[in-house]
Amino acid sequence: MGKGFFQVPIAVNEVVKSYAPGSTEREEVLKQYEHYFNGNEDVPMYINGEEIRTGNTRSMSPPHDHQHKVGHYHIGDKSHAEKAISTALDARKKWAELTWEQRAAIFLRAAELLAGPYRAKINAATMIAQSKTIHQAEIDAACELIDFLRFNVEYMSQIYNEQPDSAEGIWNRVEYRPLEGFVYAITPFNFTAIAGNLPASAAMMGNVVVWKPSDSQVFSAKVIMDVFKEAGLPDGVINMIYGDPVMITDTVLASPDFAGIHFTGSTDVFKGIWKKIGENIHRYKTYPRIVGETGGKDFIIAHPSANTKQVATAITRGAFEFQGQKCSAASRVYLPKSLANDILSFVKEDIKSFNKPGSPADMSNFITAVIHEGSFDKLASYIDKAKADKDAEIFAGGGYDKSKGYFIEPTVILTTNPQYETMETELFGPVVTVYIYEDAKWSETLKLVDETSEYALTGAVISTDRYAIDEATKALENAAGNFYINDKPTGAVVGQQPFGGARASGTNDKAGSAQNLLRWVSPRLIKETFVSPSDYRYPFLG
Repeated sequence: MGKGFFQVPIAVNEVVKSYAPGSTEREEVLKQYEHYFNGNEDVPMYINGEEIRTGNTRSMSPPHDHQHKVGHYHIGDKSHAEKAISTALDARKKWAELTWEQRAAIFLRAAELLAGPYRAKINAATMIAQSKTIHQAEIDAACELIDFLRFNVEYMSQIYNEQPDSAEGIWNRVEYRPLEGFVYAITPFNFTAIAGNLPASAAMMGNVVVWKPSDSQVFSAKVIMDVFKEAGLPDGVINMIYGDPVMITDTVLASPDFAGIHFTGSTDVFKGIWKKIGENIHRYKTYPRIVGETGGKDFIIAHPSANTKQVATAITRGAFEFQGQKCSAASRVYLPKSLANDILSFVKEDIKSFNKPGSPADMSNFITAVIHEGSFDKLASYIDKAKADKDAEIFAGGGYDKSKGYFIEPTVILTTNPQYETMETELFGPVVTVYIYEDAKWSETLKLVDETSEYALTGAVISTDRYAIDEATKALENAAGNFYINDKPTGAVVGQQPFGGARASGTNDKAGSAQNLLRWVSPRLIKETFVSPSDYRYPFLG
């Protein structure tokens, strides 16, 4: 059978639909939302392509209406984790040997299914499970996941095409083998796209995966598995399990065939996993790949030359979209004294223009609920502390109510202490803390921004002074893996802004780029000599 050097379809970013009143997409997603909201979804685990139901279930409720049940999911035990591992290893040989264009076709088909018949389903499930507005669901669950699948196929083809030079009489070539073993994917609640990409990117490169999604994202995770199944992903390649996270992780990390982890979540959890991998290092057949994107304490710093309304919009969008539950969300802001009053007034006007936090089914809402009661209680405690502390005050917002949903008002804390607790601690909610600096202390404040946080995920400088922008770009070189000039620090687009940070924010392996995919292969160099030497003597021997 003839073969060729295949060119994959050129990846382009999926167009974000508007969901304007009267639009077809708006009617479709609301209809699907209502169907899910009034249904009773039964979510199994998926092991070797089988739907596993244990009868040990937990209910699923929307964060914006936590007394309402939309279904349940089945919890596994250690035997299910072990079965997921053995199943993945059984599937590995056939999957790894499948030609790369066949793997590519599966994920390209998955992208088209998400763009078409599954679009309303993935968006509605994300709106319910994660309390995202339709715009936040669309840019995440639909568009970003579609982009990950399409662009990763293109990056995969580029990687395979990257080959070494060959000398006269010699042919050098590189095989990009999948890792020897299985990959463990742990995904967060806040981005459906991340939940789909972490297992899919490893699988695309020929690996098999054990995937544990967040308990708070199970509803939309099921839709992802439905898409992969319809796209033709073979049984056992991606196995999705739920259960006690410590038990599952300990079971996975005890396996000698553990070959890598693809993680997005908290810094403390990631450090704990890294420690366990180190403790188990003598068990493994190979050194595991450790890839993680973790926390952030992301900043905006405005220069005295900045446009005040642009700064205010960057704060409002950067801090409050999806209730601040983005690892990239703006959560600490540095404003020059000469502009601070105007900027803060604009932000307060923006907040007053929001409806009260409510359901994403009401598309006039900009703010909905935080993910669960634990998050709500944590945020409420920091707000209460700011109300009581002498070096902080609530400038806007500060209200909260969990009687129906886990609603936290968008809140602005002003502090006179640049090391105030909420300037340093990741809150993961719609709370932003502002410190006002003297205009003449611009350079000192840049140093402050760099040294205040253990994290280094995203950050933004807003200025019309190019010298100031240049100074900030250099001074904050290590403070953010994604650095934004005259923009909010959120909204990375696949194929345009590869995403990831360093320090306590992760391994900076840049999701949405070839750099990330390279972590899931083990290259083998093959050197072939066409006419082998038959005499050991070199010319210098005479």
